[in-house]
Amino acid sequence: MARAGDSMPVNDPADLLVCYDIADPRRLARVHRVMRRWGMPLQYSVFYCALTRRERRRLESILRSLIREDRDDVRVYGLRGLDFIQFHGEKPLGGGLEVFGS
Repeated sequence: MARAGDSMPVNDPADLLVCYDIADPRRLARVHRVMRRWGMPLQYSVFYCALTRRERRRLESILRSLIREDRDDVRVYGLRGLDFIQFHGEKPLGGGLEVFGS
């Protein structure tokens, strides 16, 4: 899980998209349980998170301890903000729900 750049201030949360493809069902369930504590599921293996740099590093460390890097794939993408996200088809939050925060 390489970081392209650490330009965000330490205490400012950044919008992140965490996506994973885990080969083993047990590891997949463990990663999913961890991710439910750190973010909001958009799909089973895709989560939205608003994390500070320190929180992001902690999450990445936890994920590294759970996966096999030779078989599994975890990606953390920085987003510019929720105003740049467009949904086509069914919205992941359902009707009438919005995300506030970062």
